[in-house]
Formats: sequence, structure tokens, C-alpha cells
Amino acid sequence: MQPVVTVGLDGSPESLAAARWAADEAEKRRLTLRLLHAWPLLAPEPAHAPSEVDQNYWAKRLVHTARAELQARHPGLTIVGSLVADDAQDALLQAASESEMIVLGSRGLEPVESYFLGDVSMPVVARAERPVVLVRAGTRVEGTPPAPAGRVVVALKLSGSSDDLLDFAFHTAAARGVPFLAVHGRSVPLHARVPWGVDHAATDEMTRDARTELSKALRPWREKYPQVDVADSIRLASPAKAVVQAAEGAALLVVGRRAHRHGVAPHLGPIAHAAIHHGRCPVAVVPHD
Repeated sequence: MQPVVTVGLDGSPESLAAARWAADEAEKRRLTLRLLHAWPLLAPEPAHAPSEVDQNYWAKRLVHTARAELQARHPGLTIVGSLVADDAQDALLQAASESEMIVLGSRGLEPVESYFLGDVSMPVVARAERPVVLVRAGTRVEGTPPAPAGRVVVALKLSGSSDDLLDFAFHTAAARGVPFLAVHGRSVPLHARVPWGVDHAATDEMTRDARTELSKALRPWREKYPQVDVADSIRLASPAKAVVQAAEGAALLVVGRRAHRHGVAPHLGPIAHAAIHHGRCPVAVVPHD
């Protein structure tokens, strides 16, 4: 199958924002964009039926309208529509296995947490085999100039392999022509705390050690992507807090999750949860070993 970026559509402002983001990303990566609308009650396609009796009319219109808008913005982009008679979660997980990434709309943290077609995005994020990008609806007023392109921010734990995470983040930064920032947060341990604050000798040593590890992790990727402007940041704060603060104004925040292992229930760690609920920019969750 030809490599694609798949976006889930349900007609909400969030899913339309996700479609616009996905179209931009697909064009930069020179991939096909697939617009997916899943609904278990889709009727079998009739051989010949006028629109007034077509039970799938509104589903088709949703995809057609989005495709027309995106094609006007990206005339050289290949866009295909896909209507699937299936549960949204199952359809999205299947689509994720066939795509370079899947993009969904997200409302972040609200009094009632709501995601694409109800509580669908979180299970997809936790179980998908490929990166899942969550995009909020934009707040820019029509007619005002767009904000300057931000950087790609990636959260690194410095334990275990981060190759899949870094590959996705560096590829995105290179495709978009934006800077790259690697962030590592580390809480100050009790032994480094003193009555008047922190023991700066201990925290300085922690920072030096972490920066050495971070530089080592980034070295091969700097060499592979010499065109990317790379910076790193060590923050003495909880990893979740450090990442959300660093991502303010970013083009994309990239976080990882452990790939689902047989016999272990899929779940998201605290950094991914914080990024999804509190990050204001698009968030990519990348499964890795």
C-alpha cells in the first residue's frame, strides 16, 4: 500500500483542524492524505441511488467538503476519501497500522473530556502501532496573519532506546524546516534539598551528567540531519511539567510511550498524559521499544 497520512473525520472543529494539519504534513513528507470517516451504521453502497434516498449522503458530504477545502489549499497533494462501516476505534486502529501516522482532533483537558467520536482518541493513542498526532482546533481570528512556525520539541527520558521517537521528531523538523529541541526533565531528589532551597553543587552535577547523556543520544541524529538546528534543555522539574512548559509555542510536541507487549494492558505514562491534556500545540505520541 502507498504510504499515507490518515486523518479521522467526524465533522467537529477539532477533526477539521486535524485534517488541515495532516494535509500540511502529508504535503511536506510527499505522502498521500487519507480522509477516514467511520460509522457502524453506514449502509451498503447501492448501485444507483439519487442523493435524496442515499443513507450515506451526509457521511459522503462530510468527506467531500473536507477534501474540497484541502485540495484548494494543497492543489498538488493526493487526497483520497474513505468511508468505513465499522466502529470508529477499530477502524482507526486498523488505519494506523496501514499509515505513516494517524491524526485526530483533540479538545485537550475540559470539564468533560471529549475526543474524536467520543472517548476514541485515548484508546487509539494507547494501542496504535504507529505515531498518533492529536490536534486542537485553532483559535486564530480569520484575517489575522498566522503565527511564526515553531520548533519541534521532543521529550527524552534517557533510559532505554529512543530511536523511534528521535527518528520521527528529526524527520518532522527536517520536513518542516524548523528547529529541534530535546527536553529532559529531572526532579530534584531529596538528598539535594536543603532548608534554604537546593544544594547547587548537587544539582549542577545532575545537570552535567544529564547533558552528557543527552548529547550522546542526539549525536547520531545530528549527523544524520545536519540541516536541522538542534538544541537541548535540561530542566530540574518533574518531566511532565518540564515538557509542557518547553512546548509553549511549539509546532509539535513529540512524546513516547512503551509499545504494547502481549499480556500487558496498553497504557500511557504521566508525560504523555500531561502533554495530551495540557499541551497547547499538536502532540505526537510515538510507540517505541
